Amino acid sequence: MPENQSERPLQPGDRAPNVVLDAITRQGKISIDDFRGQKPVLVGLFRGLHCPFCRRQIASMASLAGDLQQKGVESLTIVNTPIDRARLYFRYHPLPNLVAASDPDRISHRAFGLPNLEFTQSETVWPYKVSLDTLTSMRVDMPDLPRPMAPMAAVEFLDNADGYEFTDDDKRMIATGEGQLVGEFLLDRDGVVRWCFTEVADDGRHMFGVPAPEEVMSAASHIAA
Repeated sequence: MPENQSERPLQPGDRAPNVVLDAITRQGKISIDDFRGQKPVLVGLFRGLHCPFCRRQIASMASLAGDLQQKGVESLTIVNTPIDRARLYFRYHPLPNLVAASDPDRISHRAFGLPNLEFTQSETVWPYKVSLDTLTSMRVDMPDLPRPMAPMAAVEFLDNADGYEFTDDDKRMIATGEGQLVGEFLLDRDGVVRWCFTEVADDGRHMFGVPAPEEVMSAASHIAA
C-alpha cells in the first residue's frame, strides 16, 4: 500500500506514486501508471460522494474533460466511496467524459500527501487539526447557496437541495474521512506533478472551492506543448 511520507501534498516537480484502484465508470482496475509514459493526466482526489462540495467539484472537473482531451490530457477522478455505491450514483447522475475510480480506504489521498483533518475542541494546527470554533467561523460562498454559510449549514442546505439520500456506505466513509482534504494534480506524461490545486494551500483559502477553468486549461496548455 503506497503512502507519501512527506508532511505536505505533492508539489510541482514531485513524481506521483502509483496507486491501483477499482474503476467506477468501466470494469476492472485503473492506475496512475496506466497514463505514465502515455499521456498527461489531471488527477482529482475528492471526499466521498456524500460530500456536496465534492459532488460539485467532480462535476466541475468533468466539465473540462472534453477540452482537456483535445489538448491530449486525460482526466481521472478518485472518490472516497465504495465501488458499488459509486457505480449506483453515477448510473443515475452520469457525467460525460468521466473516468472515475473508487478509493474507500483513501490510499491515493495519503499517497499524494493530502491530510485528513482532526476536529478538536480548541486546537488548530493547519492542515492537521482544526477547532470547532475555527470550523464554524468559516464561510462557504458559492452560486448554489443563497448566502455565505458556515460549512455544516452549507452541507445541510446543499444535501437537501440535491435530495441526496445517505446509505450505510456513505455513513462509514463519513465516520473515518469527514475531514479529508482534497485536491487536483496535473501530471505530465512521465507522472511528474506540474500544477496542483489543494484545500491545504494558503491556510485553507481554497476550502470547498474549485480551480478557475482558465487556470486548469492554461496549465494543460503548457504541459501539452
